[in-house]
Amino acid sequence: MNTAETNPSWTDRLAVFDLETTGIEVETSRVVTAFVGVLRADGSLDQSWSWMADPGIEIPARATEVHGVTTERARLEGRPAAAVVGEIVAVLGSLLDAGVPVVAYNAPYDFSLLHFEAQRHGVPPITDPSPVVDPLILDRRLDKYRKGKRTLEVVAALHGVPLDGAHDAGVDAVAAGRVAQAIGRLYAAELPASVGELHDAQRAWSLEQAADFQSYMRRVRDPEFVAEGDWPIRLGREAAPAPSEVPAGQLPIGI
Repeated sequence: MNTAETNPSWTDRLAVFDLETTGIEVETSRVVTAFVGVLRADGSLDQSWSWMADPGIEIPARATEVHGVTTERARLEGRPAAAVVGEIVAVLGSLLDAGVPVVAYNAPYDFSLLHFEAQRHGVPPITDPSPVVDPLILDRRLDKYRKGKRTLEVVAALHGVPLDGAHDAGVDAVAAGRVAQAIGRLYAAELPASVGELHDAQRAWSLEQAADFQSYMRRVRDPEFVAEGDWPIRLGREAAPAPSEVPAGQLPIGI
């Protein structure tokens, strides 16, 4: 393992971001809970913001089974969705403008859904978030041939990061940030030195990974299958994880 002297500087201060929502379709699903935090170099929280929204629609039972928030609770405890979405965008925008990297596991899901929510509520959206660190992209790149699922739970366990209470926005966001720190330190010699270069590299890697998955799916399942690789925001098509990575009977990452 790399020594402290070789740790990339971007691991010293990271923002973390996660949404729990009403569904998997980024264009139509709504925010239920959200969390943004800032981690110190040791993975402890320096700052945090959390929200519960009344999404204005019924929360499907299947989504409630994942994150635990019912329609009734959201209506009772949640704030108006427009206000919540505006605050999330403002906090994230401020951190990104300050150059603080934002970690989001499967970033196209959370950033794309937030983009459509912002448009829905008349909030100027974040159109090109940068710099972003996505542990899912990094794991696929740096441990390419490992078999099995690549959910946050699996990757966190692999790197010794506790994840108690998964599918709570705060728990998931902090765990993802600590996984990013662990990956950054473990693979420091194989990653770009600056977070800006890392951001650009992940954009390219996401396109490569989508092309590989598309080729595989066309061979084994559907000759017309299309995998979208835009990153860290994906506005043209569904931004949920590849079907092969969704555990049976569960909703995709990010819900």
